[in-house]
Amino acid sequence: MTDILAASPRGAIHFIFTQIMRNAFSLIAIVALFPVSYGAQSRAAPKPRPAVVYLSYEDARPVLDSLKEVLPSELGDASPEKLPLVWRDWVARRDHDIRSRLNKGDEDSLVNFLLFGTSFTLRPRLTLADIARAGQKENSEEATKAFALIQARAEDLIQGIVAPRDNERLLFARRLYEAKGYDLNNPAALQQAKIDLIKNLARVLEEQAGYGRLLDSARLMGDTSQELALRSKLYKDRGLSSDTSLKPNYAIERALASIKANAWLARASVRRVAIVGPGLDFTDKQDGFDFYPQQTIQPFAIVDSLTRLGLAKPDDLRIVTFDLSPRINDHLAQARARAAKGASYVVQVPRDLEWNSELAAYWSRFGDRIGVPVMPVTVPAALGMLKVRAVSIRPAVVSGIDSEDVNIVLQHLNLAPPESFDLIIATNILVYYDTLEQSLALANIERMLRPGGFLLSNNALLELPSSRMRSVGYETVVYSDKPNDGDHIVWYQRSADK
Repeated sequence: MTDILAASPRGAIHFIFTQIMRNAFSLIAIVALFPVSYGAQSRAAPKPRPAVVYLSYEDARPVLDSLKEVLPSELGDASPEKLPLVWRDWVARRDHDIRSRLNKGDEDSLVNFLLFGTSFTLRPRLTLADIARAGQKENSEEATKAFALIQARAEDLIQGIVAPRDNERLLFARRLYEAKGYDLNNPAALQQAKIDLIKNLARVLEEQAGYGRLLDSARLMGDTSQELALRSKLYKDRGLSSDTSLKPNYAIERALASIKANAWLARASVRRVAIVGPGLDFTDKQDGFDFYPQQTIQPFAIVDSLTRLGLAKPDDLRIVTFDLSPRINDHLAQARARAAKGASYVVQVPRDLEWNSELAAYWSRFGDRIGVPVMPVTVPAALGMLKVRAVSIRPAVVSGIDSEDVNIVLQHLNLAPPESFDLIIATNILVYYDTLEQSLALANIERMLRPGGFLLSNNALLELPSSRMRSVGYETVVYSDKPNDGDHIVWYQRSADK
């Protein structure tokens, strides 16, 4: 799994980070001359739907007993008789803490928007190659130009936030800054907002440098399993990002094809599927386009692949998405409401020319089982020869996708056995959690899967003795010739009740 700037030399990251912070702190002295007020950001506590329940202490106890050495102090130090009550209080606090990471993830998305967006500026995108060259030629004219481009794009983005018109991404950015207390009618507040933006860019660059050092150390050990384990919880302290792209869905299709070839799933046997973190294509951290409306991809890709492989019938398939983000859940709810009135859902699918032939072939056929090709939106001139397909998804498919506000670490749907899922998908989600949280998530997933059902994830998860979940296969998928551009999909199967 790759991420923004992950392939850039560490020198590039350090140089840009240093320049941004130096510039930001010099601006702070100027802004301090102006009165600017900030309001505390607040978020109403989510109201779980009746079918959503928290993992009980009794159900969590086998996980807690197995992971005593890594428990947080409030759980690890509690006496056995007090632990059930301590667990209840810890779950409430941890649920709040996890949900609060959405704000930081939204700020990460805004950094991607700053670097890659074309809807708010005519200036060239800041590519990974630009940053790499800047780092290799520190203090050169090229490095100076790269930093000047960051400043200019930041200024353009702030001006776009002030006058967003009908640009939904700029409207989102405006709401984000207003929620942080910025008065966007105040020139000094706008300058402070620009500082906030470039400081967030600096933070992301510094985080990526740290991730790079960790992965370099793992590679030097020469143990691929240890490297995968590290990658599988690399972002445990990072904000929860909602960005998404097409590529992981190709890897999922390849994994499903392998499962079918091994006769682990029979023809037309998949009727209920859950997708943890369906994502919203805001400005993806690798492909990074914003010239089409925000969209979700994975729910439709899963229906498409299951139909193509003969593992499901579209009219007998129900998809349920689990997400913490009100923005994503609302997006899906609005799509269902439009579908109920006969409106289709159009997905724009850009193609990276560096993709290998197998991924390019997947791009060419994407959506052919659930919709029809339509004319894509016009590609901005700044993006050159970029190829884009568009698929109009049938309303019946859109209507078959429900969304639930579920924190998979701590919650699950309280399902009767006939309602259990045949398949659960969780890609680029569990990487945001540590070993304890991943194990709790696996316990919640286990309670929603039917015996013999599968979880597909691009994470290596700890398989505790008390768990009914066991890894039974994997598929390694490469997307291009670029380093680390691929996914390792593992499928875990739920055994029968003990």
